[in-house]
Amino acid sequence: MFLVLAGYLLGRRLSTTVPIRLGQFLFWVGVPIGIIIFLRKADLSAQIWIAPAIAHSAILLGAVLAWVAIKGQAYLTNTAPQKSTQGSFILAAMVGNTGYIGYPVTLSIVGTQYFAWALFYDLLGTTLGAYGLGVALAARFGGGVHSHLQVLKAIAINPALWSFGFGLLFREVKIPAPVEFWLELVAWSCVALSLVLIGMRLSKLTSWHSLPRASISIGIKMLIVPLILGSVLPHFGLTGTTARAIVLQMAMPPAFATLVIAETFHLDRDLAVTALAMGSMLLLVTLPIWLWLF
Repeated sequence: MFLVLAGYLLGRRLSTTVPIRLGQFLFWVGVPIGIIIFLRKADLSAQIWIAPAIAHSAILLGAVLAWVAIKGQAYLTNTAPQKSTQGSFILAAMVGNTGYIGYPVTLSIVGTQYFAWALFYDLLGTTLGAYGLGVALAARFGGGVHSHLQVLKAIAINPALWSFGFGLLFREVKIPAPVEFWLELVAWSCVALSLVLIGMRLSKLTSWHSLPRASISIGIKMLIVPLILGSVLPHFGLTGTTARAIVLQMAMPPAFATLVIAETFHLDRDLAVTALAMGSMLLLVTLPIWLWLF
């Protein structure tokens, strides 16, 4: 929380180019380094492949509940929002920020041993869901269908996916203790910078025009979906710290990818921006609740 607040204060004073450059550095360098280093101490022996399945379940449930909410509004008021607004509403309810926010939160609360659960949830669940089903929905509710090739290219060159594969190989490499210490220091520094970046971006988000509609979308994404799926995790043998790591990922605010997709396919950008800002702020309130429940 302190780092997010520090980032917010810095963002109010620094140029708008600073968070852009910092985000680029973390995307191409910081996050991949962290994935490679933290994978060395992650436990991959458990039934970890269930994490992406849960991620896809959360994405589908969020999308279905958002669609039901839209239809419910149309039934009760005889009016329906524009298709572009419906698209942003559904995206905000289904795709979470399980990378930039999910990684540091999971590492800080459950430690490096359970980092692999968050990693598999994000890379094989959220990332594929956002640029798969998310793009399909965006094309359905918006425009820019010609951008499918660009989206596929974005997935292919995603450095997090490449570092994930390299990190699995790097687990078997023995390195001197002093070198490993400095590598871990760099990785944790990147985690801290990710939290600072969140604060910086929050300081730049000023659009609250779509607050009422964003509130419903955020409620689905950060409250209803984690509560429903989190309550059934014990039936899959996921309890204790493992369940906590999964719930934390499910309870993340909307991903920045929703804004990228909204802009690419001409959806409601104001709603996407408002959901991002509101969700990131609400996380400070909901996080203690999930830690208490799980």
